[in-house]
Amino acid sequence: MLVAVAWGLNFVVIDIGLESFPPLLFAALRFTVVALPAVFLVGSPRTSWRTVVGVGLFTSTGQFALLFVGMDQGLPAGLASLLLQVQAVFTILLAMAVLGERLTRARAAGVALAVVGIAIIALGRDGDVPLLALALCVGAAASWGVGNVIMRAAQPPAPLALIVWSSLVPPLPLAGLSLAFEGGGSWGDAFSGLGVAGLLALAYVVVIATFFGYGTWTWLMARHPASTVAPFTLLVPVVGIATAWLVRDETPGPAELAGAVVVLAAVALATGLVGSRSQSAAPAPPPLPPG
Repeated sequence: MLVAVAWGLNFVVIDIGLESFPPLLFAALRFTVVALPAVFLVGSPRTSWRTVVGVGLFTSTGQFALLFVGMDQGLPAGLASLLLQVQAVFTILLAMAVLGERLTRARAAGVALAVVGIAIIALGRDGDVPLLALALCVGAAASWGVGNVIMRAAQPPAPLALIVWSSLVPPLPLAGLSLAFEGGGSWGDAFSGLGVAGLLALAYVVVIATFFGYGTWTWLMARHPASTVAPFTLLVPVVGIATAWLVRDETPGPAELAGAVVVLAAVALATGLVGSRSQSAAPAPPPLPPG
């Protein structure tokens, strides 16, 4: 529950951090601080460098670039915490196409229900939530799904070490994109006006969301059945939406609440957290820290 709370709070923290940093620079700094000096403290990822680069490009660079830009473009933190859970649906579809995994009736129903949930949110959104921001977050979930399939195919023996070493991949591409689209002047403005809130936000996404969250999650997955641990990820958007409501005054509308219920039900169904044992999906690899 502590991990779910830490990951749910992370979306509001990202929202606060984006007040101090432009989104692509914020993402670049996140991975720079995660990778250094951690690469000197953890062992080898004990997997191919192709896997390290693939996870770095899709799970890290693609996911967080799209997520941070989407939130910067007006996607509320609570809604972001919900839509990112659709990564489970993309993981299932990609695993079927790439790894030949079987599509059960429960998985098919979950995938269809997730599409309905996203459609409810998209069609019923108020004018403060741009469609582009929604699309960017769904793209972030898709990128995360590609990274999950890469990890599932590689079955890395040291997943935490893989996350640390793959964090060496994003800083340069993200910094280059930031210079190209956000401009060098935005860097100067960010660092010259950096305050306590920005520093604490950066520290949170690195120390709490990544090292505590993913480290503890990996420890739990190694010691308890996945079917016992995995359902707690459904608490992440609940915490995210509630925290955004309390801290950022993001009051979800009727369509957002209805879509949220449908999406969470879809994720639970598609991943086998509900339904018969015979149709439940194989446990997914432990998710990476949201946001």
